[in-house]
Amino acid sequence: MLPTFCKFLALFCIFAKHTHATTNLSPGAVGVHRRFEYKYSFKPPYLAQKDGTVPFWEYGGNAIASSESVRVAPSLRSQKGAIWTKTQTNFDWWDVEIVFRVTGRGRIGADGLAFWYTTEKGDYNGPVFGSSDRWNGLGIIFDSFDNDNKHNNPYISAVVNDGTKMYDHTNDGTTQLLSGCLRDFRNKPFPTRARIEYYNNVLTVLIHNGMTNNNDDYELCMRSDGVNLPKNGYFGISAATGGLADDHDVFHFLTTSLHAAGQAQEPQKVDNQEKLTAEYNEYQDKLEKQKLEYKKEHPNEHKDGEEDWEEFYESENQRELRQIWQGQSQIADHLRELSRKVDEIIGRQENTLTLVSRGLAANAGQALPPAAAGGVPQQQLTGGGVVSRSDVDLLLTNQNVLLSSIREIRQLVGDINVRTDNIQTNQKHAPTAQIQSTGYDVQTLIAEMRDGMNQVKQGISHVGQKLQSAPQAGAQTGNCPTGSCVGVTLFLSVTVVQLLLVFIYNIFKNRSEAQAKKFY
Repeated sequence: MLPTFCKFLALFCIFAKHTHATTNLSPGAVGVHRRFEYKYSFKPPYLAQKDGTVPFWEYGGNAIASSESVRVAPSLRSQKGAIWTKTQTNFDWWDVEIVFRVTGRGRIGADGLAFWYTTEKGDYNGPVFGSSDRWNGLGIIFDSFDNDNKHNNPYISAVVNDGTKMYDHTNDGTTQLLSGCLRDFRNKPFPTRARIEYYNNVLTVLIHNGMTNNNDDYELCMRSDGVNLPKNGYFGISAATGGLADDHDVFHFLTTSLHAAGQAQEPQKVDNQEKLTAEYNEYQDKLEKQKLEYKKEHPNEHKDGEEDWEEFYESENQRELRQIWQGQSQIADHLRELSRKVDEIIGRQENTLTLVSRGLAANAGQALPPAAAGGVPQQQLTGGGVVSRSDVDLLLTNQNVLLSSIREIRQLVGDINVRTDNIQTNQKHAPTAQIQSTGYDVQTLIAEMRDGMNQVKQGISHVGQKLQSAPQAGAQTGNCPTGSCVGVTLFLSVTVVQLLLVFIYNIFKNRSEAQAKKFY
Protein backbone atom coordinates (compact mmCIF):
# COMPACT_ATOMS: atom_id res chain seq x y z
CA MET A 1 0.00 0.00 0.00
CA LEU A 2 2.79 2.40 0.87
CA PRO A 3 4.65 2.03 -2.48
CA THR A 4 1.42 2.64 -4.34
CA PHE A 5 0.81 5.83 -2.34
CA CYS A 6 4.36 7.03 -3.00
CA LYS A 7 3.94 6.49 -6.73
CA PHE A 8 0.67 8.39 -6.67
CA LEU A 9 2.28 11.25 -4.75
CA ALA A 10 5.17 11.43 -7.26
CA LEU A 11 2.77 11.52 -10.20
CA PHE A 12 0.75 14.24 -8.48
CA CYS A 13 3.87 16.36 -7.95
CA ILE A 14 4.89 16.01 -11.59
CA PHE A 15 1.39 16.93 -12.72
CA ALA A 16 1.29 19.96 -10.40
CA LYS A 17 4.68 21.15 -11.63
CA HIS A 18 3.60 20.80 -15.23
CA THR A 19 0.39 22.68 -14.50
CA HIS A 20 2.32 25.49 -12.75
CA ALA A 21 4.73 25.81 -15.70
CA THR A 22 1.83 25.91 -18.11
CA THR A 23 0.07 28.66 -16.20
CA ASN A 24 3.19 30.81 -16.29
CA LEU A 25 3.00 31.02 -20.02
CA SER A 26 0.99 33.78 -21.62
CA PRO A 27 -2.36 32.39 -22.77
CA GLY A 28 -2.26 34.37 -25.98
CA ALA A 29 1.39 33.82 -26.83
CA VAL A 30 0.76 31.09 -29.38
CA GLY A 31 -0.50 32.07 -32.84
CA VAL A 32 -0.85 35.77 -31.98
CA HIS A 33 0.78 38.72 -33.68
CA ARG A 34 2.14 41.16 -31.06
CA ARG A 35 2.90 44.82 -31.74
CA PHE A 36 4.44 47.23 -29.25
CA GLU A 37 2.40 50.42 -28.86
CA TYR A 38 4.75 53.25 -27.89
CA LYS A 39 1.98 55.85 -27.65
CA TYR A 40 0.43 53.89 -24.78
CA SER A 41 3.68 53.11 -22.96
CA PHE A 42 6.41 54.74 -20.89
CA LYS A 43 9.67 53.50 -19.43
CA PRO A 44 13.04 54.86 -18.28
CA PRO A 45 15.44 56.38 -19.00
CA TYR A 46 14.19 59.86 -19.94
CA LEU A 47 10.67 58.92 -18.89
CA ALA A 48 9.85 62.58 -18.33
CA GLN A 49 11.12 65.38 -20.56
CA LYS A 50 12.96 68.51 -19.38
CA ASP A 51 9.68 70.39 -19.04
CA GLY A 52 8.30 67.62 -16.77
CA THR A 53 5.84 66.16 -19.28
CA VAL A 54 5.57 62.47 -20.18
CA PRO A 55 5.17 61.91 -23.95
CA PHE A 56 1.65 60.77 -24.91
CA TRP A 57 0.54 60.85 -21.26
CA GLU A 58 -1.08 63.31 -18.86
CA TYR A 59 -0.77 63.24 -15.08
CA GLY A 60 -2.17 65.32 -12.28
CA GLY A 61 -3.08 65.51 -8.61
CA ASN A 62 -0.08 64.75 -6.42
CA ALA A 63 1.69 62.65 -9.06
CA ILE A 64 5.35 63.44 -9.74
CA ALA A 65 7.16 62.38 -12.94
CA SER A 66 10.94 62.00 -13.14
CA SER A 67 13.36 60.55 -15.65
CA GLU A 68 13.24 57.10 -13.99
CA SER A 69 9.70 56.68 -12.65
CA VAL A 70 6.30 58.21 -11.97
CA ARG A 71 5.47 58.58 -8.27
CA VAL A 72 1.70 58.42 -8.53
CA ALA A 73 1.16 59.09 -4.82
CA PRO A 74 3.92 60.02 -2.34
CA SER A 75 4.20 58.74 1.24
CA LEU A 76 2.19 61.56 2.77
CA ARG A 77 -1.27 61.44 4.26
CA SER A 78 -4.32 61.98 2.05
CA GLN A 79 -2.45 62.15 -1.24
CA LYS A 80 -4.02 61.25 -4.60
CA GLY A 81 -2.69 61.20 -8.12
CA ALA A 82 -3.16 59.59 -11.52
CA ILE A 83 -1.62 59.37 -14.99
CA TRP A 84 -3.67 58.72 -18.17
CA THR A 85 -3.01 58.25 -21.86
CA LYS A 86 -3.91 61.19 -24.08
CA THR A 87 -5.66 59.13 -26.77
CA GLN A 88 -7.95 56.15 -26.85
CA THR A 89 -6.81 52.77 -28.06
CA ASN A 90 -7.40 51.75 -31.67
CA PHE A 91 -7.07 48.00 -31.09
CA ASP A 92 -9.40 45.46 -29.48
CA TRP A 93 -7.03 43.09 -27.65
CA TRP A 94 -4.02 44.08 -25.61
CA ASP A 95 -1.36 43.00 -23.13
CA VAL A 96 -0.07 45.44 -20.50
CA GLU A 97 2.99 44.89 -18.28
CA ILE A 98 3.38 47.13 -15.23
CA VAL A 99 6.51 47.35 -13.10
CA PHE A 100 5.92 49.15 -9.79
CA ARG A 101 6.92 49.33 -6.13
CA VAL A 102 4.82 50.09 -3.07
CA THR A 103 7.06 50.90 -0.13
CA GLY A 104 6.37 52.30 3.33
CA ARG A 105 7.79 52.43 6.84
CA GLY A 106 4.92 50.72 8.59
CA ARG A 107 3.97 47.06 8.78
CA ILE A 108 0.75 47.92 6.94
CA GLY A 109 0.15 50.64 4.37
CA ALA A 110 -2.61 52.47 2.57
CA ASP A 111 -4.48 52.82 0.40
CA GLY A 112 -3.19 51.20 -2.78
CA LEU A 113 -2.72 51.32 -6.53
CA ALA A 114 -5.14 50.74 -9.42
CA PHE A 115 -4.86 49.98 -13.15
CA TRP A 116 -7.68 51.34 -15.34
CA TYR A 117 -9.09 50.67 -18.79
CA THR A 118 -12.12 52.93 -19.22
CA THR A 119 -14.05 54.73 -21.93
CA GLU A 120 -13.39 58.13 -20.28
CA LYS A 121 -10.44 59.47 -18.35
CA GLY A 122 -10.87 59.37 -14.63
CA ASP A 123 -10.36 62.17 -12.17
CA TYR A 124 -6.94 62.95 -10.69
CA ASN A 125 -8.35 63.30 -7.17
CA GLY A 126 -11.17 60.78 -7.28
CA PRO A 127 -12.59 58.70 -4.41
CA VAL A 128 -11.56 55.29 -5.82
CA PHE A 129 -7.81 55.03 -5.32
CA GLY A 130 -7.35 58.49 -6.80
CA SER A 131 -9.68 57.98 -9.81
CA SER A 132 -13.37 58.52 -10.50
CA ASP A 133 -16.17 56.30 -9.30
CA ARG A 134 -18.78 54.77 -11.59
CA TRP A 135 -16.32 54.11 -14.35
CA ASN A 136 -17.15 52.24 -17.53
CA GLY A 137 -14.54 49.57 -18.05
CA LEU A 138 -12.03 47.53 -16.09
CA GLY A 139 -10.18 48.26 -12.87
CA ILE A 140 -7.37 46.06 -11.47
CA ILE A 141 -7.03 47.18 -7.83
CA PHE A 142 -3.94 46.53 -5.70
CA ASP A 143 -5.50 47.18 -2.28
CA SER A 144 -2.97 47.36 0.56
CA PHE A 145 -5.32 48.38 3.43
CA ASP A 146 -7.79 46.05 5.15
CA ASN A 147 -11.04 48.04 5.35
CA ASP A 148 -13.32 45.09 6.14
CA ASN A 149 -11.00 43.76 8.86
CA LYS A 150 -10.95 40.26 7.39
CA HIS A 151 -7.15 40.12 7.33
CA ASN A 152 -7.08 39.45 3.60
CA ASN A 153 -4.89 42.32 2.43
CA PRO A 154 -2.84 43.17 0.41
CA TYR A 155 -5.30 41.90 -2.18
CA ILE A 156 -5.45 42.10 -5.99
CA SER A 157 -8.96 42.24 -7.47
CA ALA A 158 -10.51 42.82 -10.87
CA VAL A 159 -13.70 44.89 -10.96
CA VAL A 160 -15.76 45.49 -14.11
CA ASN A 161 -18.20 48.39 -14.05
CA ASP A 162 -20.71 49.62 -16.61
CA GLY A 163 -20.76 53.17 -15.27
CA THR A 164 -23.71 52.74 -12.91
CA LYS A 165 -22.21 51.10 -9.82
CA MET A 166 -20.38 52.76 -6.95
CA TYR A 167 -17.35 51.06 -5.52
CA ASP A 168 -17.90 49.33 -2.17
CA HIS A 169 -15.07 50.67 0.00
CA THR A 170 -16.45 49.14 3.19
CA ASN A 171 -16.04 45.59 1.94
CA ASP A 172 -12.94 46.33 -0.19
CA GLY A 173 -15.03 45.68 -3.32
CA THR A 174 -15.51 41.97 -2.56
CA THR A 175 -19.19 42.20 -3.47
CA GLN A 176 -18.35 43.55 -6.93
CA LEU A 177 -15.10 41.86 -7.90
CA LEU A 178 -14.82 39.65 -10.93
CA SER A 179 -11.95 37.65 -9.50
CA GLY A 180 -8.87 38.16 -7.38
CA CYS A 181 -5.93 36.75 -5.45
CA LEU A 182 -4.14 37.38 -2.19
CA ARG A 183 -0.60 38.61 -2.92
CA ASP A 184 1.73 40.73 -0.83
CA PHE A 185 3.32 43.42 -3.02
CA ARG A 186 4.61 45.85 -0.35
CA ASN A 187 8.29 46.40 0.54
CA LYS A 188 9.75 43.78 -1.76
CA PRO A 189 13.48 43.58 -2.53
CA PHE A 190 12.79 43.79 -6.26
CA PRO A 191 10.09 45.66 -8.17
CA THR A 192 6.73 43.94 -8.43
CA ARG A 193 5.45 43.08 -11.90
CA ALA A 194 1.87 42.66 -13.08
CA ARG A 195 0.93 41.40 -16.51
CA ILE A 196 -2.67 42.02 -17.58
CA GLU A 197 -3.85 40.43 -20.82
CA TYR A 198 -7.20 40.77 -22.55
CA TYR A 199 -7.64 38.61 -25.64
CA ASN A 200 -10.80 37.04 -27.12
CA ASN A 201 -12.84 38.21 -24.09
CA VAL A 202 -10.51 36.37 -21.72
CA LEU A 203 -8.93 38.39 -18.92
CA THR A 204 -5.70 37.00 -17.45
CA VAL A 205 -3.61 38.56 -14.66
CA LEU A 206 -0.10 37.26 -13.88
CA ILE A 207 1.89 38.50 -10.86
CA HIS A 208 5.62 38.62 -10.18
CA ASN A 209 5.94 38.95 -6.39
CA GLY A 210 9.26 40.85 -6.47
CA MET A 211 11.20 38.27 -4.49
CA THR A 212 13.61 37.40 -7.33
CA ASN A 213 15.34 39.31 -10.07
CA ASN A 214 14.08 36.93 -12.74
CA ASN A 215 11.72 39.05 -14.82
CA ASP A 216 9.90 36.00 -16.21
CA ASP A 217 9.04 34.48 -12.82
CA TYR A 218 5.29 35.07 -13.09
CA GLU A 219 2.50 33.14 -11.39
CA LEU A 220 -1.17 33.12 -12.25
CA CYS A 221 -3.37 35.41 -10.17
CA MET A 222 -6.70 35.20 -11.98
CA ARG A 223 -8.27 34.15 -15.25
CA SER A 224 -11.84 34.99 -16.28
CA ASP A 225 -13.72 34.07 -19.44
CA GLY A 226 -16.54 35.97 -21.09
CA VAL A 227 -15.33 39.43 -20.06
CA ASN A 228 -16.80 42.10 -22.33
CA LEU A 229 -14.90 45.38 -22.18
CA PRO A 230 -15.72 48.48 -24.23
CA LYS A 231 -13.64 49.24 -27.29
CA ASN A 232 -11.42 52.27 -27.69
CA GLY A 233 -10.64 53.00 -24.08
CA TYR A 234 -8.02 54.94 -22.09
CA PHE A 235 -5.26 53.35 -20.02
CA GLY A 236 -4.43 54.83 -16.64
CA ILE A 237 -2.86 54.27 -13.24
CA SER A 238 -3.95 55.96 -10.02
CA ALA A 239 -3.00 55.72 -6.35
CA ALA A 240 -4.07 57.16 -3.03
CA THR A 241 -3.00 57.31 0.61
CA GLY A 242 -5.08 57.75 3.77
CA GLY A 243 -4.14 57.84 7.44
CA LEU A 244 -1.27 55.55 6.52
CA ALA A 245 0.96 56.36 3.60
CA ASP A 246 3.17 54.50 1.11
CA ASP A 247 5.23 55.55 -1.88
CA HIS A 248 3.56 54.30 -5.07
CA ASP A 249 6.17 54.31 -7.87
CA VAL A 250 5.60 53.04 -11.42
CA PHE A 251 8.70 52.35 -13.53
CA HIS A 252 7.35 50.64 -16.66
CA PHE A 253 4.01 50.69 -18.41
CA LEU A 254 4.42 48.64 -21.59
CA THR A 255 1.44 48.10 -23.88
CA THR A 256 1.34 45.51 -26.66
CA SER A 257 -1.54 45.13 -29.06
CA LEU A 258 -2.62 41.56 -29.86
CA HIS A 259 -3.84 40.53 -33.30
CA ALA A 260 -4.85 37.20 -34.72
CA ALA A 261 -2.29 35.55 -36.96
CA GLY A 262 -2.65 36.86 -40.51
CA GLN A 263 -4.76 39.87 -39.52
CA ALA A 264 -3.93 42.80 -41.80
CA GLN A 265 -2.40 45.88 -40.25
CA GLU A 266 -1.96 47.95 -43.40
CA PRO A 267 -5.10 50.10 -42.97
CA GLN A 268 -3.77 51.29 -39.64
CA LYS A 269 -0.44 52.28 -41.21
CA VAL A 270 -2.23 54.03 -44.07
CA ASP A 271 -4.35 55.98 -41.62
CA ASN A 272 -1.26 57.05 -39.65
CA GLN A 273 0.54 58.06 -42.84
CA GLU A 274 -2.39 60.11 -44.05
CA LYS A 275 -2.68 61.75 -40.66
CA LEU A 276 1.00 62.68 -40.57
CA THR A 277 0.84 63.99 -44.15
CA ALA A 278 -2.17 66.13 -43.31
CA GLU A 279 -0.41 67.56 -40.24
CA TYR A 280 2.72 68.30 -42.28
CA ASN A 281 0.72 70.09 -44.96
CA GLU A 282 -1.11 72.07 -42.31
CA TYR A 283 2.18 73.22 -40.75
CA GLN A 284 3.54 74.11 -44.19
CA ASP A 285 0.50 76.27 -44.92
CA LYS A 286 0.88 78.03 -41.56
CA LEU A 287 4.55 78.68 -42.29
CA GLU A 288 3.81 80.16 -45.72
CA LYS A 289 1.12 82.40 -44.24
CA GLN A 290 3.51 83.63 -41.56
CA LYS A 291 6.14 84.37 -44.21
CA LEU A 292 3.69 86.39 -46.26
CA GLU A 293 2.56 88.32 -43.20
CA TYR A 294 6.15 89.06 -42.25
CA LYS A 295 6.96 90.28 -45.76
CA LYS A 296 3.95 92.55 -45.70
CA GLU A 297 5.00 94.01 -42.35
CA HIS A 298 8.67 94.37 -43.45
CA PRO A 299 8.64 95.07 -47.20
CA ASN A 300 12.11 96.64 -47.24
CA GLU A 301 13.95 93.79 -45.58
CA HIS A 302 13.04 90.96 -47.94
CA LYS A 303 12.65 91.52 -51.64
CA ASP A 304 13.17 88.01 -52.99
CA GLY A 305 13.36 85.29 -50.37
CA GLU A 306 15.19 82.79 -52.56
CA GLU A 307 17.86 85.28 -53.64
CA ASP A 308 18.39 86.41 -50.04
CA TRP A 309 19.18 82.86 -48.97
CA GLU A 310 21.67 82.40 -51.79
CA GLU A 311 23.66 85.43 -50.60
CA PHE A 312 24.51 83.68 -47.34
CA TYR A 313 26.33 80.79 -49.01
CA GLU A 314 29.16 80.41 -51.53
CA SER A 315 30.23 77.45 -53.60
CA GLU A 316 33.62 75.76 -53.36
CA ASN A 317 34.81 77.37 -56.63
CA GLN A 318 33.78 80.79 -55.39
CA ARG A 319 35.65 80.23 -52.14
CA GLU A 320 38.83 79.12 -53.93
CA LEU A 321 38.68 82.05 -56.36
CA ARG A 322 38.15 84.43 -53.44
CA GLN A 323 41.22 83.05 -51.66
CA ILE A 324 43.30 83.30 -54.83
CA TRP A 325 42.12 86.84 -55.41
CA GLN A 326 43.03 87.83 -51.86
CA GLY A 327 46.50 86.30 -52.22
CA GLN A 328 47.16 88.01 -55.56
CA SER A 329 45.85 91.30 -54.18
CA GLN A 330 48.35 91.09 -51.34
CA ILE A 331 51.17 90.45 -53.85
CA ALA A 332 50.06 93.47 -55.88
CA ASP A 333 49.98 95.62 -52.72
CA HIS A 334 53.53 94.59 -51.83
CA LEU A 335 54.73 95.37 -55.36
CA ARG A 336 53.13 98.81 -55.18
CA GLU A 337 54.83 99.37 -51.86
CA LEU A 338 58.18 98.30 -53.38
CA SER A 339 57.65 100.68 -56.30
CA ARG A 340 56.90 103.49 -53.87
CA LYS A 341 60.08 102.80 -51.91
CA VAL A 342 62.12 102.75 -55.14
CA ASP A 343 60.64 106.15 -56.02
CA GLU A 344 61.66 107.43 -52.60
CA ILE A 345 65.22 106.12 -53.10
CA ILE A 346 65.45 107.76 -56.51
CA GLY A 347 64.23 111.04 -54.99
CA ARG A 348 66.84 110.82 -52.26
CA GLN A 349 69.58 110.16 -54.84
CA GLU A 350 68.49 113.15 -56.88
CA ASN A 351 68.58 115.28 -53.73
CA THR A 352 72.07 113.93 -53.00
CA LEU A 353 73.28 114.84 -56.52
CA THR A 354 71.85 118.31 -56.11
CA LEU A 355 73.67 118.81 -52.82
CA VAL A 356 76.94 117.51 -54.34
CA SER A 357 76.59 119.86 -57.32
CA ARG A 358 75.93 122.80 -55.01
CA GLY A 359 78.96 121.89 -52.90
CA LEU A 360 81.17 121.72 -55.99
CA ALA A 361 79.85 125.04 -57.21
CA ALA A 362 80.48 126.66 -53.81
CA ASN A 363 84.00 125.27 -53.63
CA ALA A 364 84.72 126.56 -57.12
CA GLY A 365 84.47 130.16 -55.83
CA GLN A 366 86.95 129.43 -52.98
CA ALA A 367 89.48 127.51 -55.06
CA LEU A 368 93.16 128.33 -55.46
CA PRO A 369 94.30 130.67 -58.28
CA PRO A 370 93.82 129.11 -61.69
CA ALA A 371 96.72 127.19 -63.12
CA ALA A 372 98.55 128.01 -66.33
CA ALA A 373 96.77 128.10 -69.62
CA GLY A 374 95.88 124.72 -70.89
CA GLY A 375 96.03 123.23 -67.42
CA VAL A 376 93.14 121.56 -65.71
CA PRO A 377 91.76 123.60 -62.83
CA GLN A 378 92.00 121.97 -59.41
CA GLN A 379 89.11 122.20 -56.93
CA GLN A 380 89.53 121.55 -53.23
CA LEU A 381 86.64 119.99 -51.25
CA THR A 382 85.86 120.70 -47.64
CA GLY A 383 86.85 117.17 -46.74
CA GLY A 384 90.45 117.82 -47.72
CA GLY A 385 90.44 115.76 -50.98
CA VAL A 386 91.24 117.43 -54.32
CA VAL A 387 89.01 116.28 -57.19
CA SER A 388 89.50 117.28 -60.75
CA ARG A 389 86.74 118.32 -63.11
CA SER A 390 87.03 115.08 -65.07
CA ASP A 391 86.46 113.11 -61.89
CA VAL A 392 83.33 115.13 -61.17
CA ASP A 393 82.06 114.48 -64.70
CA LEU A 394 82.81 110.80 -64.27
CA LEU A 395 80.94 110.86 -60.98
CA LEU A 396 77.93 112.49 -62.62
CA THR A 397 78.09 109.96 -65.47
CA ASN A 398 78.18 107.05 -63.05
CA GLN A 399 75.36 108.62 -61.12
CA ASN A 400 73.29 108.77 -64.30
CA VAL A 401 74.15 105.13 -64.93
CA LEU A 402 72.93 104.38 -61.43
CA LEU A 403 69.70 106.24 -62.11
CA SER A 404 69.20 104.36 -65.35
CA SER A 405 69.79 101.06 -63.54
CA ILE A 406 67.24 102.03 -60.92
CA ARG A 407 64.78 102.85 -63.68
CA GLU A 408 65.41 99.45 -65.21
CA ILE A 409 64.73 97.84 -61.84
CA ARG A 410 61.55 99.85 -61.61
CA GLN A 411 60.61 98.67 -65.07
CA LEU A 412 61.25 95.07 -63.99
CA VAL A 413 59.02 95.60 -60.97
CA GLY A 414 56.35 96.97 -63.29
CA ASP A 415 56.67 93.85 -65.46
CA ILE A 416 56.20 91.72 -62.36
CA ASN A 417 53.06 93.68 -61.53
CA VAL A 418 51.72 93.21 -65.07
CA ARG A 419 52.43 89.49 -64.97
CA THR A 420 50.71 89.24 -61.59
CA ASP A 421 47.65 90.92 -63.06
CA ASN A 422 47.72 88.37 -65.89
CA ILE A 423 47.83 85.57 -63.32
CA GLN A 424 44.82 87.03 -61.55
CA THR A 425 42.93 87.29 -64.82
CA ASN A 426 43.78 83.70 -65.75
CA GLN A 427 42.74 82.44 -62.33
CA LYS A 428 39.46 84.32 -62.56
CA HIS A 429 38.54 82.74 -65.90
CA ALA A 430 40.02 79.30 -65.15
CA PRO A 431 37.51 76.42 -64.69
CA THR A 432 39.23 75.21 -61.52
CA ALA A 433 41.17 76.80 -58.73
CA GLN A 434 44.60 75.43 -59.73
CA ILE A 435 47.58 77.77 -59.95
CA GLN A 436 48.54 78.58 -63.56
CA SER A 437 52.20 78.16 -64.39
CA THR A 438 52.36 80.66 -67.32
CA GLY A 439 53.85 84.11 -66.68
CA TYR A 440 55.16 83.36 -63.23
CA ASP A 441 58.97 82.90 -63.61
CA VAL A 442 60.34 84.47 -60.46
CA GLN A 443 63.86 83.06 -60.95
CA THR A 444 64.23 84.88 -64.30
CA LEU A 445 63.21 88.19 -62.75
CA ILE A 446 65.68 87.75 -59.93
CA ALA A 447 68.49 86.98 -62.42
CA GLU A 448 67.69 90.13 -64.41
CA MET A 449 67.70 92.25 -61.26
CA ARG A 450 71.01 90.66 -60.21
CA ASP A 451 72.60 91.62 -63.56
CA GLY A 452 71.38 95.21 -63.20
CA MET A 453 72.83 95.44 -59.71
CA ASN A 454 76.15 94.06 -60.94
CA GLN A 455 76.32 96.83 -63.52
CA VAL A 456 75.66 99.40 -60.82
CA LYS A 457 78.40 97.90 -58.66
CA GLN A 458 80.88 98.02 -61.53
CA GLY A 459 80.16 101.68 -62.14
CA ILE A 460 80.52 102.53 -58.48
CA SER A 461 83.79 100.60 -58.21
CA HIS A 462 85.13 102.51 -61.24
CA VAL A 463 84.28 105.78 -59.51
CA GLY A 464 86.01 104.55 -56.36
CA GLN A 465 89.18 103.73 -58.28
CA LYS A 466 89.24 107.18 -59.81
CA LEU A 467 88.77 108.79 -56.45
CA GLN A 468 91.49 106.71 -54.81
CA SER A 469 94.00 107.65 -57.52
CA ALA A 470 93.65 111.32 -56.63
CA PRO A 471 96.00 112.69 -53.98
CA GLN A 472 94.53 112.67 -50.53
CA ALA A 473 95.91 115.57 -48.61
CA GLY A 474 93.81 115.05 -45.60
CA ALA A 475 94.87 111.41 -45.18
CA GLN A 476 98.39 112.44 -44.05
CA THR A 477 97.12 114.36 -41.07
CA GLY A 478 95.65 112.75 -37.98
CA ASN A 479 92.85 115.28 -37.50
CA CYS A 480 90.39 116.82 -39.96
CA PRO A 481 91.11 120.44 -40.82
CA THR A 482 87.40 121.17 -40.95
CA GLY A 483 84.38 120.10 -38.90
CA SER A 484 83.34 117.29 -41.32
CA CYS A 485 85.32 114.02 -41.59
CA VAL A 486 83.08 112.39 -44.21
CA GLY A 487 84.59 112.19 -47.66
CA VAL A 488 82.87 111.78 -50.98
CA THR A 489 84.02 108.17 -51.34
CA LEU A 490 82.71 107.17 -47.89
CA PHE A 491 79.43 108.95 -48.49
CA LEU A 492 78.84 107.28 -51.86
CA SER A 493 79.91 103.88 -50.55
CA VAL A 494 77.51 104.05 -47.61
CA THR A 495 74.71 105.15 -49.92
CA VAL A 496 75.32 102.31 -52.36
CA VAL A 497 75.50 99.73 -49.57
CA GLN A 498 72.24 101.04 -48.16
CA LEU A 499 70.61 100.77 -51.55
CA LEU A 500 71.84 97.22 -52.01
CA LEU A 501 70.56 96.18 -48.59
CA VAL A 502 67.13 97.68 -49.27
CA PHE A 503 66.87 95.99 -52.69
CA ILE A 504 68.06 92.63 -51.40
CA TYR A 505 65.61 92.78 -48.49
CA ASN A 506 62.68 93.68 -50.73
CA ILE A 507 63.55 90.97 -53.26
CA PHE A 508 63.85 88.35 -50.50
CA LYS A 509 60.56 89.46 -48.92
CA ASN A 510 58.75 89.47 -52.25
CA ARG A 511 60.08 86.01 -53.13
CA SER A 512 59.07 84.53 -49.77
CA GLU A 513 55.56 85.96 -50.00
CA ALA A 514 55.20 84.75 -53.59
CA GLN A 515 56.16 81.22 -52.61
CA ALA A 516 53.75 81.32 -49.68
CA LYS A 517 50.88 82.46 -51.91
CA LYS A 518 51.31 79.46 -54.20
CA PHE A 519 49.28 77.46 -51.71
CA TYR A 520 46.18 79.47 -52.57
